[in-house]
Amino acid sequence: MEYITEPKLEGCVLCDKPKSDRDRDNFVLYRGEYNYVMLNRWPYNSGHLMVIPYKHISGLEDLTKREMVEHSEIIRRCVRAIKSILNAEGCNIGMNLGRSAGAGIDAHIHTHIVSRWVGDMNFMPVIGDAKVIPEALDATYLKLKGHI
Repeated sequence: MEYITEPKLEGCVLCDKPKSDRDRDNFVLYRGEYNYVMLNRWPYNSGHLMVIPYKHISGLEDLTKREMVEHSEIIRRCVRAIKSILNAEGCNIGMNLGRSAGAGIDAHIHTHIVSRWVGDMNFMPVIGDAKVIPEALDATYLKLKGHI
């Protein structure tokens, strides 16, 4: 509910976060040359990461080869980190390109990496209309920082 009711800021949050020098407050875990990694503030599961180009683009086809290679390499490193540090048994990796595809922020592409465990889905979303995340974002941030 907080996400739905909070005031929407001007500009692009995915452009603004890496410009700040407050990586811990913004849950920025890693900075590459062309892309950065941050925890999703509204996670689907614990350890829900996003790999985000610094470049403000809405199309995957607008990344250069070098930007895309780095993006893919960072995804690989993120998967390794969440499997070894968070003991994830699997991952969902994906992009929602465009509003019609479900992108919440459709003007700035990003890749979601969602940590998964066997049995991680429970009855709370169905019965209680609530999502249960078993660990605070700050605790997950501290576990993953330095491992991507």
